[in-house]
Amino acid sequence: MQEIRPVNWLKIGILAIIWGASFMLMSVALRQVGPLMLVAARLSLGAVFLVFLAYLRGGGLPSLRGKNARVIWGFALLMGLFSNAVPFALLAWGLQHVASGFAGVCMAATPLLILPLAHFLVVGERMTLRRSIGFAIGTFGVVVLIGPQAFSPTGSDYELWARLACVGAALCYAIGSISTRLCPEVDMLSLSAAALCLASAVFLPYAMIMEDLPGNLGWQTILAIIYLGVLPTGVAQLLLVQVVRDAGPVFMGLTNYQVPVWAVIFGVLILSEPVPPSLMLALVLILSGVALSQAGALRRLFRGA
Repeated sequence: MQEIRPVNWLKIGILAIIWGASFMLMSVALRQVGPLMLVAARLSLGAVFLVFLAYLRGGGLPSLRGKNARVIWGFALLMGLFSNAVPFALLAWGLQHVASGFAGVCMAATPLLILPLAHFLVVGERMTLRRSIGFAIGTFGVVVLIGPQAFSPTGSDYELWARLACVGAALCYAIGSISTRLCPEVDMLSLSAAALCLASAVFLPYAMIMEDLPGNLGWQTILAIIYLGVLPTGVAQLLLVQVVRDAGPVFMGLTNYQVPVWAVIFGVLILSEPVPPSLMLALVLILSGVALSQAGALRRLFRGA
């Protein structure tokens, strides 16, 4: 089993806050930008940001020659596709035909999909009964938070396929997380930059074919896109790689339970949305699931404190 250090708990907390706040900024940007062009802009800005950091630090992108070079770039392509481009495209299409809450539940179920994959593919990541029950409780907590309306039919002719697209996106994130862990040893900033470069190279042409370029963007939209590209995409990709490589994909999956909670909290505090009556019960369930699935790591954390 991976040794989970206190800094990894801090990193998944930061990731959850960054991703949780992104929903507000996405709603701002989508007023003037199509969903596919927004994803393309996020990926491109994130790639530029991480490449700049990588070369500023002197490492640059992973070498194209030498030991494991092709393998590393192959895994970077898998990460770019399955952690970014493909699930972004599936969600962008699926959310046009299903309730957004259904997609949120699917994302929360990602850790349950990671468990069996990690059990067979990642050394030390065993699918124990305690872990499985803990993740199931956490997923149920997200269902309680979002509410039963997530499963209500929308009446769209494509609803079944859209639901499958959302489930497929969750499976993509699970595969991307496993790929991140299995990649040979390489500088994590360089690997993160390479993954986003490949993701943007794949997604940008697709977005330009499917949607028109936006024009006359307001300053709020521009700031929202910059935030989404730098933090929830660029910085988040780097933190994701660090956590998965250091603490394992199963531990990284805990972030998926926190994101909906922070999205609700930011909506209440900043957008003055009503407090969901299920919030406290959902928090208890989510925290209980985290505690059960990571009991050993939590004991070591508090002993060290």
